[in-house]
Amino acid sequence: MRRAVMAVVGAALALSGALLEHGGVAAAHEAAASDAGYVAPRGPGGEHPDLNGIWQAMNAAHYDIELHMARASMEMREGPHGPVPSLATYKLGAVASVPPGMGVVHDGKLPYKPEALAEKRENQADWINRDPEVKCYLPGVPRATYMPHPFQIFQGEDKLFIAYQWDGAVRDIYTEDPGPAPIDSWMGQSVARWEGDTLVVEVTGLNDQTWFDRAGNHHSAAMTVTERYTPTSPDHLLYEALIDDPETFERPWKMSMPLYRRKEANIQLMDFRCVEFVEELLYGEWRREPLER
Repeated sequence: MRRAVMAVVGAALALSGALLEHGGVAAAHEAAASDAGYVAPRGPGGEHPDLNGIWQAMNAAHYDIELHMARASMEMREGPHGPVPSLATYKLGAVASVPPGMGVVHDGKLPYKPEALAEKRENQADWINRDPEVKCYLPGVPRATYMPHPFQIFQGEDKLFIAYQWDGAVRDIYTEDPGPAPIDSWMGQSVARWEGDTLVVEVTGLNDQTWFDRAGNHHSAAMTVTERYTPTSPDHLLYEALIDDPETFERPWKMSMPLYRRKEANIQLMDFRCVEFVEELLYGEWRREPLER
């Protein structure tokens, strides 16, 4: 029995090593999701695939886009026998724990520049004060795609729009390039084109205040994101995002994951207006009679 168990474990470790050598599970997802023989139904106008629907990612990228093991908390401190949850998070117990994930980043680790990697580690050590999600700020791109909330693609003959359940975030996708973004913003400026059956969206004008995940992975305002949405079955899209940020990373890098169509009969985006949920956090100290903090 013991030999059988060890054999299974050994095979699993070998498979895991092979996946990491070839770009991790992100690459495996891409290979598994791609089906050269699939032809998607045409959308409005009859020319391009129909991407209309409500979609959601099912992975642990929301916590950490890199390969990671489970850990006790999103924010840790040194303990007598190893790291333990920080003072700010220990009372949350398992609610603040991080589930394991094989990662969605191709080619292993993020190619941070040394000073940017140091900032990432500082972010992670002070997650509860630094993560913009905690304060209900807009998630940015690509983080909006794989938060644990659905989003909806609205596709017309020559119009595209994406609505997210998180904080009511939206993206108006231009199909004709309006020129450079007038200002940097949380969700940036998105310009789309079609390459065969793949919708390609170039995102520019992003500010530097969003993160990629809850692990402190960050970027600068110089970042551009090239997204690719490819239908691979009636209920799946392959999502890819190429990140180019020369101020933060040594080279461009890519993430990918499948997106799943929500199939419930009454599925719809619901209200998650988290601004109201964090009023006490953001403004409570300025009450006439502040509550205990």
